[in-house]
Amino acid sequence: MMSEKRARAGAKSTFESELARLEEVVNALESGEVPLAELVARYEDGMRHLKSCREFLSDAELRLEQLKSGGAVAPADESSKGG
Repeated sequence: MMSEKRARAGAKSTFESELARLEEVVNALESGEVPLAELVARYEDGMRHLKSCREFLSDAELRLEQLKSGGAVAPADESSKGG
């Protein structure tokens, strides 16, 4: 089950790609070399990637719970498969 926002964002987004982007943002912020205006923009970008990662994890957790309970599980969307 894929969130509506990720569906609209495109099928190329994966947990791994979002996590990599988030790590890039964190590294830039931790470098101390980012001007304040850019720092705020990158922080906002990082929060979007974090939210997307949480959605991927939530979707995966739901599927696992469904599998554990023996319930029917909808097929995984292409965007939720690891790359």
